Amino acid sequence: MDIIERAKRIILSPKDEWVVIDQETTGVQELVTKYLVLLALIATIASFIGYAFIAKGHGFGIGIEYGIAYFLIYVGGALISAWIIDSLATSFGSTRDFRKAMQLVTYSYTPMMVAAIVMIVPSLSWIMMLAGIYSLYVLYTGFKPMMKTPDDKVTTYFIVSLVVMVVVYLILSRIFVRIIVG
Repeated sequence: MDIIERAKRIILSPKDEWVVIDQETTGVQELVTKYLVLLALIATIASFIGYAFIAKGHGFGIGIEYGIAYFLIYVGGALISAWIIDSLATSFGSTRDFRKAMQLVTYSYTPMMVAAIVMIVPSLSWIMMLAGIYSLYVLYTGFKPMMKTPDDKVTTYFIVSLVVMVVVYLILSRIFVRIIVG
């Protein structure tokens, strides 16, 4: 898997790329170690640089702490969200398949994680939020090909999954920032 090509295609033409991804047999471990972790490192390193060297009033230690927290939030959030989305699949007439749910969540994170480079300048974090909104579109377009969701249930499954992902993110943010950053 070429991470740069995959990221480019999932950002520029998600509907077409989901069809390609659906045919792949990439396992969860490979997906996490060769894609998710690498993209999560963008936010980790950018946050470290931003908080350690750019943001006033912060220091090296805070940079490391925020970097670690963001890394754990992304990776943990993807795993937990995929597990819940997979568990809910049959409620929406979809196929249960944790590997597919993990692909759905991980690849839909791509625009936001790529945009996380702006965390080098923490005051530009709003750009990452805009990319996060686009990530929602990427997620929405993935339900039908990845989870085999019927047309009439895609929107509802998406909305429920969105709520799940936001709640997971907020809970993990609160836990990891409080524990790691203090």
